[in-house]
Amino acid sequence: MPFVRGTELFQAARKGHYAIGAFNTNNLEWTRALLKGAQELNVPILIQTSMGAAKYMGGYKLCKALIELEAESMNITVPVVIHLDHGNFEAAKEAIAAGYNSVMFDGHDLPFDENLEKTKEIVKLAHAKGISVEAEVGSIGGEEDGVIGEGELASVEEAKTLAATGIDFMAAGIGNIHGKYPSNWKGLHFDRLQEIADAVDLPLVLHGGSGIPQDQVEKAISMGIAKLNINTECQLAFAKATREYILANKDQEGKGYDPRKLLAPGTQAITDTFKEISGWMGTRPVKMVPEEIK
Repeated sequence: MPFVRGTELFQAARKGHYAIGAFNTNNLEWTRALLKGAQELNVPILIQTSMGAAKYMGGYKLCKALIELEAESMNITVPVVIHLDHGNFEAAKEAIAAGYNSVMFDGHDLPFDENLEKTKEIVKLAHAKGISVEAEVGSIGGEEDGVIGEGELASVEEAKTLAATGIDFMAAGIGNIHGKYPSNWKGLHFDRLQEIADAVDLPLVLHGGSGIPQDQVEKAISMGIAKLNINTECQLAFAKATREYILANKDQEGKGYDPRKLLAPGTQAITDTFKEISGWMGTRPVKMVPEEIK
């Protein structure tokens, strides 16, 4: 099966000045759409579940099994990373136990010393099983699983200290926001990104990728961003295509109400969104196993 941890993939991406998409899944259709896009482009993909999505879908074991079995049934041959997005301490341990290839422990809302100690524990648990770890320094603005943050610039010193725990890639707050970006958003703080990229020799992660102007994302990728998180953009594409299908009364034609037909336009819209974003991120085709990545 094409399942790998994320470490070598994202190291290669940072070195090569491109990014790999980290796309959230919310159900079976999302999973199939993302796998289809990755296979058609012959590029690696990181499919991630938030704590809320995992709860909605039935738990981490079910999410992992769904992604694995869909990949098997679709004859997927490209590298796939199964990742926990924004997990708290308990969720990270659950995802590790469930067999995810990669987890994010998000301790940004804890006192930094506590974030540091818990990150060390997650790294120890995960690395013992060959699982990658992402951690966060500085908070990401917007809403994620009901938690609303104003966002803050990551401290360079804290980034260096967190990197020393042995994490595999790092998310840093540089003015990015989860969800839709407000009209008065001032843009990414490239000066801080450059400082962190100079201080930390790790693949860097840009959360809240949906809605950041393409030119800003491309600049961030050139400066060390190797993992770009996308969720809202796929949700909006799915909703738009589904709305158009219903407004055109397609659901009233024949058996257009069949959920397999009703959800098909939105599912295809997710695949199209994946392929478009992967294209301008410069995501490169890679060989099956990390040892062969150049």
